[in-house]
Amino acid sequence: MLQPVRLADDGRALRLLDQRALPARELWLLLEDLESIARAIEDLAVRGAPAIGCTVALGLAAISHRFPDDPAGFAAAFTHACDRLARTRPTAVNLFHALAAMRAVPTSLDPHVHRQQLRGAAEAYVDAELDACLRLAAHGAPLLPAGTILTHCNTGALATAGWGTALGVIRSAHAAGTRIRVLADETRPVLQGARLTAWELQRDGIPVEVIADNMAGALMARGEIQAAIVGADRITRRGDVANKIGTYTVAVLCHHHTIPFYVAAPWSTIDLKLVSGAEIPIESRHPDEVHHHGGVRMTPAGVDARNPAFDVTPAELVTAIITERGVFHRGTFTDLATAVGGV
Repeated sequence: MLQPVRLADDGRALRLLDQRALPARELWLLLEDLESIARAIEDLAVRGAPAIGCTVALGLAAISHRFPDDPAGFAAAFTHACDRLARTRPTAVNLFHALAAMRAVPTSLDPHVHRQQLRGAAEAYVDAELDACLRLAAHGAPLLPAGTILTHCNTGALATAGWGTALGVIRSAHAAGTRIRVLADETRPVLQGARLTAWELQRDGIPVEVIADNMAGALMARGEIQAAIVGADRITRRGDVANKIGTYTVAVLCHHHTIPFYVAAPWSTIDLKLVSGAEIPIESRHPDEVHHHGGVRMTPAGVDARNPAFDVTPAELVTAIITERGVFHRGTFTDLATAVGGV
């Protein structure tokens, strides 16, 4: 199984598959300091809410070997690192869960012991994320019909601790014998679908075609799409979903054409402190991602561009939310804070 984020054998560095280089080449980064890890998150060397959380947890364990050995200095360096990482990507709630898990590690007067405890907590966090993906995929696989499934952005092993969320559901359905073909939205402006989803599915031998983001509606009207499934970066307690920009458009199209629209995400992606999607902070990225493609400027000089990284899909457009705790169908997740198990 592809695991894009892991510790070096000695625990002193983070090994990260650079997603910016895919699909042309597999480039593994060796990151040993706070700023290189923070910049890797900000510059999309790693992306996907669960993968960002794993990067933060493992990264803190790795760079703790650079912290001072005296307890006060260690604590100050740890706090500074957490604060820096918290500023990297504001929308992905898993980042903040990872920080909370690492902050919960008991302090120790022995820095060697503290570093070992941080590594143990980070590895436990990653193991739990991978287990959540495998369990939610098992819950979601029976929902997918045979035929063509639309995806948006990348929700596979690259975006998680391994296996994937929405793409994990597709993997599990395919492994169970469901005859599936995937249409991957290219996902402008950074092309995570065209570059990453297509790369993962081809690697696994699952049939896939890439389509431009503006083609889905026409294909739905022709009856060529049987379901859509996406991931999430944050879900509110009433089921509003923040995900890669363009997700809302897919949901509206599915609603119009009465096509199931599924969201697959670990329970850690649900932010029970928020009720409405309007409360979710939406990251705005540099307009150069829109202006340029492959190093070539695509827009006239002097023309502005907008680049919100995410949009919010209201709960009423979501057929079901698939988590490791079960499947929550529309109408049953009016308040996910009170949910015990899926139906």
